[in-house]
Amino acid sequence: MNYKNKKNNMKNYILTEEQLSKVVEQIKSTTNEEHKEGSYMAKQQLFTIATLAYKMWENMEDGEQLEDWMESKISQSESSIISVVKTFMYDELADGNKGMDTLDYDELVIGK
Repeated sequence: MNYKNKKNNMKNYILTEEQLSKVVEQIKSTTNEEHKEGSYMAKQQLFTIATLAYKMWENMEDGEQLEDWMESKISQSESSIISVVKTFMYDELADGNKGMDTLDYDELVIGK
């Protein structure tokens, strides 16, 4: 099935109602009053990005062609998230929160 055929079934393509309910429950459970200070929205947004990106990746067929604008947005998103993660991880290491001894380089994959 190619993208054009999937486009008509988009409501079922991204998340089922059950999956959406689970996402909403997980977001609610991580946003109690203590987390309302700081970047609690960023954590929710990262969860949403990861969930939806994984769901799309899972449903894409090998070699499936997306529209040019979609590929461009995915590329921009990848570049943006890599910049944020690199800075976040560096700041944690520089602040001594994690230290070099606890960093697992086997689990760190950034870029291609």
